[in-house]
Amino acid sequence: MKNIFSILIICLSFATPSPAQEIPIDKSPLDIAYFPVDYPLLKIQGKAKGPAVARIIYSRPLKNGREIFGNLIEYNKIWRLGANEATEIEFFVPVTVNHTKIKRGRYTLYAIPDEEKWTIIINKETDTWGTFKYDKQKDIVRIEAPTEKRETLAEYFTAAFEPDKNGFNLLFAWDGIGTSISFSL
Repeated sequence: MKNIFSILIICLSFATPSPAQEIPIDKSPLDIAYFPVDYPLLKIQGKAKGPAVARIIYSRPLKNGREIFGNLIEYNKIWRLGANEATEIEFFVPVTVNHTKIKRGRYTLYAIPDEEKWTIIINKETDTWGTFKYDKQKDIVRIEAPTEKRETLAEYFTAAFEPDKNGFNLLFAWDGIGTSISFSL
């Protein structure tokens, strides 16, 4: 009887999937950046000097030895600025970019990369995957952002905020390329 019970236990352990097998791991993890930089941490420490101004939510694809711009990311074609879901930006206060006032709210960011510049697009559509539902009619503004060659390669696509005298900059880097756009408050 003990042998039958032992065999039954062994068979059941192989038949039951482990939790790690049930949950797929994303190759391009989701990331969030805030302005002011580290706002949630500053807030819980009681060091925030005001409300959050903006945040970006995006997936971080990995270079992984691939040729990125002009190959994986084709020049002159719409790109979701990351991987998976289209990148979203949320403004907690009204901002101005490229002489265009943008209301408080959540928007999608797209880009059209070129060798010398990226066209960064702020679009009204949200909660979308990739660029499959991109609608130019929903664009709020397009910003021409010159690219710069970077000394340090960014293995992961990265977005970050930095303070500026009139507001803040949103920086993008991947592989050996970087660009930024400026927002005023």
